[in-house]
Amino acid sequence: MYVSFHGHSVVKIKTGEYTILIDPFITGNDLTDLVADNEKPDVILLTHGHNDHVGDTVAIAKANDALVVAPFELAEYLSWQGVRTHALHIGGAREFEFGKVKLTQAFHGSAYITEEKEIIYTGMPAGILFTAEGKTVYHAGDTSLFGDMKLIGERNQIDLAFLPIGDNFTMGIEDAAYAVELLNPQAVVPVHYNTFPPIKQNPQDFKDLVKDATVHLLSPGDGIQL
Repeated sequence: MYVSFHGHSVVKIKTGEYTILIDPFITGNDLTDLVADNEKPDVILLTHGHNDHVGDTVAIAKANDALVVAPFELAEYLSWQGVRTHALHIGGAREFEFGKVKLTQAFHGSAYITEEKEIIYTGMPAGILFTAEGKTVYHAGDTSLFGDMKLIGERNQIDLAFLPIGDNFTMGIEDAAYAVELLNPQAVVPVHYNTFPPIKQNPQDFKDLVKDATVHLLSPGDGIQL
């Protein structure tokens, strides 16, 4: 399994047969190295309905007949746009041919905001546990620190975790470093920082606080072989 980071919270996972995109916010993301029209995923996984996470999902999914796996209300909303979806909900898991997807809780909001200034509720936000080829990747989505991260870590052997550090909308650096203690992953990548002025952070400060996991400070396009 090869896992790469592409700015903000965009993650790409390549297994032997499949390409999985998580939260493909590409258009409008000044930090990404990706071009939406060039992406050919088999699957898109979504944590929640905010524009900076759903991003280019509809266009990419339609162009590639990609399956979109998302929390129930968000999956329903995207299905109305002509996208092929599978709905999960918090605590639910499913074995797919490309791997196992389980949604965890996340403490945040989830709504799609339209250009017409409408707010469309898209259900509860989530984190994602993705398991394939004997490896587990945890994408926390947008979340605050919460105590049940300890349960997630105790019940799952996490090889690589993606945790937001941007503060303002999510955990900041100190809370994210404590989340690493609770989750006990082998390695961690900070995400959701520096995209917008309110979430400017120095990821080295996060790395300096983490003691019991390998911290990878990835530039967009960099990846890790698991």
